[in-house]
Amino acid sequence: MQPIIVIPSRIASTRLPRKALAEIDGEPMIVHVARRAVAAGLGPVLVAAGDEEIRDAVAGMAGVKAILTDPALPSGSDRVQAAIEAHDPQRRHDCVINLQGDLPLVEPETLQQALRPLAEGRFDIGTLVAPVQGPEERDAESVVKVACSFQSDDDVARALYFSRSVIPWGEGMYWHHVGVYAWRREALARFVTLPPSGLEEREKLEQLRALEAGMTIGCARIATAPLGVDTPEDLARVRARVGEQPSCR
Repeated sequence: MQPIIVIPSRIASTRLPRKALAEIDGEPMIVHVARRAVAAGLGPVLVAAGDEEIRDAVAGMAGVKAILTDPALPSGSDRVQAAIEAHDPQRRHDCVINLQGDLPLVEPETLQQALRPLAEGRFDIGTLVAPVQGPEERDAESVVKVACSFQSDDDVARALYFSRSVIPWGEGMYWHHVGVYAWRREALARFVTLPPSGLEEREKLEQLRALEAGMTIGCARIATAPLGVDTPEDLARVRARVGEQPSCR
């Protein structure tokens, strides 16, 4: 595989406006995310910027290129597709890692894990899951859960459904979905041509469009879910913890 990492980012955000440029340890959040993507060592890193301010924030970063995308694009996946087509029309890269721009504490090693389902050859899309740590995390609507079942010592399992509700029913492990995707190039190109699906619109989860269209998603398990930033409270937690994390500078 010849991967490339693309980070879709825009200033408009429903719950935390301008969060991509929120300062963490003296730098915009998008800079932290991009730096960790470079540290993964998987390939080139693109920032699919919906705004000139985001493009300017990462200008001059070693190993990072910014592509200005149409601000009217409806989703991060559309932004990733637009950026990769502009950057690599020759299709030298056959898989694309979509890294969300609100994961400033993501460990570079976890990005490598997202490729594991694609390496197996039986999935269109790879993603990450981590064990749910307790009832509060399990019951939170902001935490997306995945119905998947790992057999014995397998580290990859097929995703059967994603929901903001607690799934599946019964005793056992619950899995927290981490919003990192590894796409086969042709799967991403197909996905962005599909209209939003019924379950996608009901759950407000874009990945359900892929499942409803018959695409397969493989989940690679990691030990813990990285802290994402969706609210001012999340941002405060990240700012408090950033000094405890290894620096990627």
